[in-house]
Amino acid sequence: MSFKTIFEQYDWDTVKRDIYSFSQDDVQDILAKERISLEDFKALLSPAAKFFIEPMAQRSNALTKKRFGNNIQMYIPMYLSNECQNICTYCGFSMTNKIPRKTLNDAEILKEVQHIKALGYDHILLVTGEANKTVGVPYLQHAIHLIRTHFSNISIEVQPLDQAEYETLIAEGLYAVLVYQETYHKATYKVHHPKGKKSNFDYRLDTPDRLGKAGIHKIGLGALFGLEDWRTDSFFTALHLRYLQKTYWKTKYSISFPRLRPHQGEVQPKIEMTDADLVQLICAFRLLDEDIELSMSTRETETFRNNIINIGITSMSAESKTNPGGYTVATDSLEQFEISDERSTEAIKKMIQSQGYEVVWKDWSKHFK
Repeated sequence: MSFKTIFEQYDWDTVKRDIYSFSQDDVQDILAKERISLEDFKALLSPAAKFFIEPMAQRSNALTKKRFGNNIQMYIPMYLSNECQNICTYCGFSMTNKIPRKTLNDAEILKEVQHIKALGYDHILLVTGEANKTVGVPYLQHAIHLIRTHFSNISIEVQPLDQAEYETLIAEGLYAVLVYQETYHKATYKVHHPKGKKSNFDYRLDTPDRLGKAGIHKIGLGALFGLEDWRTDSFFTALHLRYLQKTYWKTKYSISFPRLRPHQGEVQPKIEMTDADLVQLICAFRLLDEDIELSMSTRETETFRNNIINIGITSMSAESKTNPGGYTVATDSLEQFEISDERSTEAIKKMIQSQGYEVVWKDWSKHFK
């Protein structure tokens, strides 16, 4: 069995109707509970819950501090390539966009690493487009081998792979994989992924199962907010999370909250997600699960990221570049999307510390043979 078996037992429209049916009294009753179930989570996603953001935020803050203390983990993405064989309507790397393509060689990778290490980072996220021939498993395996002595923690956000391929990368030193479903609405998914391997909804849906079977240390989940109703997508993300936690209980999990950002070939969000909506969602996930890691990228504004520190976020990126070689290698390759918070790592560090939190550069080590 895989998550697909569970997923097919749910109807999108029914779940959406349930979420929008809750009243303020329902939400108040649920907030009185000590433990939040998946059904309760629907209520915390509902429009009625927006009237309870303050008590949700206070409880989220208390749960986060109880589990994670006053710590914020820092990480940084390093884009290895913008080569891509998919058509994705919301992405600057989409095959249809006529942009310069770039894949880093060894010398360029090590130059980027030198710069990133000088900033203080020990957690790195390797990112590529989805181009199996150019940046397939051999390239990724080599890249991990090349940099593994420089970092305690290497994660990837690349094309979905087979179980045996993940096992190869784990043996090389891979720590975590981020794989976002983008949207759990199959028809909408097809609209935004008309061509390429990524157009296979089921293969992407089962990717976390392959990761769990491969024995990965951590899996990152999420949906891209703006493609479909964010409340319904968030319920299916939580449903996916609960299944994975039960099935692959040795693995850790994280949730990210990306909203559509400007990019080449821009598509406008179908559903607007306001800042208040995003705060509500972050709090809802923390109330559902006090152990889950919640991550916030530089897609969001300075003001929003400053204020979200006290809500429930446990990890943040800073000074991110979303094009290959963006830190040190002079290229004219296009960014995947525009970032919003462009402050330096040092500025983000000081902001976090000014709010009484400690910056964590390294929280887990692994011996690489």
